[in-house]
Amino acid sequence: MTYSNNINRLSRLTAILIKLQSKPFISVLQLSQEFGVSKRTIYRDLESLEQAGVPLTLIEGKGYSLMNGYNIPPVMFTESEANALIFGEKLIAKTKDESLIHEFNKAIDKIKSVLRTSEKEKVDFLANRTIIGKNWQEQTTSNHLSVIQKALTNFQVLSITYQKENDENTTNREVEPFAIYHNTSENWVLIAWCRLRNEFRNFRIDRIKKINPPVHFFTPHKMTLDEYVEIQRKKHFEKLAT
Repeated sequence: MTYSNNINRLSRLTAILIKLQSKPFISVLQLSQEFGVSKRTIYRDLESLEQAGVPLTLIEGKGYSLMNGYNIPPVMFTESEANALIFGEKLIAKTKDESLIHEFNKAIDKIKSVLRTSEKEKVDFLANRTIIGKNWQEQTTSNHLSVIQKALTNFQVLSITYQKENDENTTNREVEPFAIYHNTSENWVLIAWCRLRNEFRNFRIDRIKKINPPVHFFTPHKMTLDEYVEIQRKKHFEKLAT
């Protein structure tokens, strides 16, 4: 095997490790397509990783994953990757949910900690020379997004106190989180199954006055987000047609 082939294989092994760390599982077919090599080559790569002490777990019918609890040492970022993260930091800083800003800033600090000194200086310089023209008043109108994200991924029922627009009264709802989106008015919105109305409803997160700690779980909805969006799209055009 030539020197250049050795370097290419080393780069691929490193990239496979990163893929394994960033996903719950990944199939051999996905890896072979992504790296443009045969499945046999990927199997050899996975065997080499195991021989090097990386604990891999085969999930029948899905692919491979890292054994739960195993951590790979921090990877180094290229200058372009670090610059992209700084733009992400600037964008998140302009959103209106305090919990999201707080958690993202903590993550960015961890990422910056593995940068070389010269790279840290460059990303700080870039941060000071980057302006995102949203939310000029630096408003934070909610502090619930982190709790909602956890409830969504863990299928936990949220008990919320909600206030509709132009309504002084509030209602208590039990909702099953389904998706989150950022609308054109720069507000975070929770799409959830409302147990009171027995249908999917949208809840602007800045109008959620209180969230009680989740204690109940729900069965995940079989509908995908794409299917939900398609249903809403059809409803929208039906309204325009009437």
